[in-house]
Amino acid sequence: MVDRLTPERRSWLMSRVGGRNTTPEIRVRRAAHALGLRFRLHRSDLPGTPDLVFPKRRVALFVHGCFWHRHPGCRKASIPTTRNEYWAEKFRTNVARDIRRTGELEALGWRVVVVWECETKNEVGLERILRKKVLGSRRARP
Repeated sequence: MVDRLTPERRSWLMSRVGGRNTTPEIRVRRAAHALGLRFRLHRSDLPGTPDLVFPKRRVALFVHGCFWHRHPGCRKASIPTTRNEYWAEKFRTNVARDIRRTGELEALGWRVVVVWECETKNEVGLERILRKKVLGSRRARP
């Protein structure tokens, strides 16, 4: 498939992609808040700057984009057909960084939870994920 945009226009467009306050992240915030969970956003003093941090529960939550963080088995984790070497290296370093940051957080005593972009589209499923992974067995269903 041929890219319809010039390299300059593609670069500009990609520079507009933000890493904070994304639609999937806001969906997770709403669901967590509806469950009565209270959290802090983007704690830069923690490795990887987790998207949501539940200090009382020592849980660091990341909302990962399926494409950028390579969600296994997800159709959104497609591979671009051009510049294969560039993309392979980009994805490899992203995944390696995720693994490294998870290890650093766990070494500090934090439990790490990852919610994938595609999981945020189903409200009931997202609530179930948050109940299981954040609330765990520490709190009964409200």
